Amino acid sequence: MELSIGEMLLIAVAIVVLFGPDKLPQIARDLGQGVRKMRGAMEDVKTEILKETDNPVAEIKREIDKVKQAAKDYNPLADVENKEALAERAQPKVNLAENDEHEGPVSR
Repeated sequence: MELSIGEMLLIAVAIVVLFGPDKLPQIARDLGQGVRKMRGAMEDVKTEILKETDNPVAEIKREIDKVKQAAKDYNPLADVENKEALAERAQPKVNLAENDEHEGPVSR
């Protein structure tokens, strides 16, 4: 929306006629404050939109870092070692010196 100089002059004359020359400085101050508030609100909205659009990228980066850390901490032999240790604990210890049933190795 573009206003020509003549249209702006007509609006200014209408404001002076409607509100009077005494109220003109106060109207200009209020109008200036309103414009500043609108600009501030627009900047806040713009900042918020930029944060929201940047957020998924940061979230993906955090997830990648978690996966990398999990890969560093992963030890595939730990499961095997744990199972072997559990199997050893589950088998009863037999003292062969006290057990007469054990025949030992057969020699030929």
